[in-house]
Amino acid sequence: MSTEGQATLELVVDARATVGEGPVWDAARGVLWWVDIAAGLVHRFDPRNGSDRTLPVGSEVGAVALRPDGTLLVALANGLAVLDPGTGRVESRVRFAPAAGRPLRSNDGKCDPAGRFWVGRMAADGAAGAGSLLRVDPDHLVVTRMAGLAIPNGLGWSLDGRLMYFLDSAWCEVREYPYDVATGTMGEGRTLVRFPDDGSVPDGLTVDAEGHVWVARWGAGCVVRVAPDGEVVGRVDLPVSQVSSCTFGGEDLGDLYITTAREDLEPADLAREPLAGGLFRCRPGVHGLLPVPFGA
Repeated sequence: MSTEGQATLELVVDARATVGEGPVWDAARGVLWWVDIAAGLVHRFDPRNGSDRTLPVGSEVGAVALRPDGTLLVALANGLAVLDPGTGRVESRVRFAPAAGRPLRSNDGKCDPAGRFWVGRMAADGAAGAGSLLRVDPDHLVVTRMAGLAIPNGLGWSLDGRLMYFLDSAWCEVREYPYDVATGTMGEGRTLVRFPDDGSVPDGLTVDAEGHVWVARWGAGCVVRVAPDGEVVGRVDLPVSQVSSCTFGGEDLGDLYITTAREDLEPADLAREPLAGGLFRCRPGVHGLLPVPFGA
C-alpha cells in the first residue's frame, strides 16, 4: 500500500488469537466485532478506550453478522445462533444438515446487499470436496449454492451489487460472479485476480468505497488492494505471516482493521512473529462501506 498506510500500521489488540477472523464494524455501537474461530470467542473491540472484551459462544465460530435489533448472528460449528451482546446468551436458530464421514465447521460469512447471510462450511482439515457455500435467507431457509469446496473464504459484492466476489483458499484466486440481488442467485464465475503459487493462500476480503477489493493473504504476511479490472494496486505488509481477514471501520470508515492468526506456528516461528494472532489497524487513505445487517 502507500507509505502512509505502512507508517500508520499499529497493533491495537495483542490477542494472540489462534485464528482471528471475521471483523465487522458496528457503527451503532462504535465497536469492531471479530472472532477467534478455534477458541469459540466473539471479540468486541472498542477503539475509544482500546478495550477488547470476549464472549464465549460454546462452539467454534466462523463469522458474525449484525442484526437490526442489536443482537448478532453467529455462525457456529453446526448452525447459526443469535448472540445477545448484553447478556452473552446464545440461542440456536438454524441447524445445518450433518455431513457424512467427517465433522464440519462454519468459516467466513457475510450478508449480501439484501441482507441474506452467505457462509462457508468446511472440514477441520480443509479436505478438498468437503466444503460448501450456503445462503441463509432472512426467513432462515438454507440453500446450498456451491458444493465440492475445500476452504470457502472471502465474500463481498461490487458497489452496484451486480458482482459477487468469492474465493476458496485452495483456488489461489478471487473469482467474480454475476449476481442478482433480487433473487440471491449467482452466475458463472471468472477469475478476478490470481495469486502466485508460493505456499500462501487468499483468505478474507472486503470491498472499499471505490469498488476495490482488499484481500488478506495467509502465509504472505500482507493485505493487497485489487482494482475492479484485477490489477493489484496496493499492499499493506504486516509483521506476521498468517493474515486472515480485513474490514473498514472507525467514525469515517477510514480505518482498515486486519485480523491474524498463530495456528500451527512452531515456537521458532512465534519467536520471529510474537504479534501473531493480534488485531491490527492502519489508515490506507481510502474508506470502506457499512456492513448490511441480516434480514435488512
